[in-house]
Amino acid sequence: MNREHRCYVYIMQSVSRRVLYIGVTSNIEKRVFEHKNHLVEGFSAKYNTTRLVLLERYSDIRTAIARETQLKKWNRAKKNWLIDQSNPHWQDLAEGWGEKQEETKGGSTQGER
Repeated sequence: MNREHRCYVYIMQSVSRRVLYIGVTSNIEKRVFEHKNHLVEGFSAKYNTTRLVLLERYSDIRTAIARETQLKKWNRAKKNWLIDQSNPHWQDLAEGWGEKQEETKGGSTQGER
């Protein structure tokens, strides 16, 4: 079975918009959920990096890790330039992802259809 693997290099931005977090993952939905809900202690939780502003997909984990390493070495101006190229308004590309659902009276959750 030759299944395509997907890996992602991503940049999360803090709510204050001052801090960027660069990471790599094979499960972007889970990782964004963790960022948005502060489920992993460390840099991301400390600086409240909850806005996904850049996402790149790769089929090879080695390539993705090399790209993550490259981006981490860039200065802030170059990182800003990269984000501007694909997301000029710096919108949260994962708006609504990973938001904890609140229970309502009927036992259902908000946002279900």
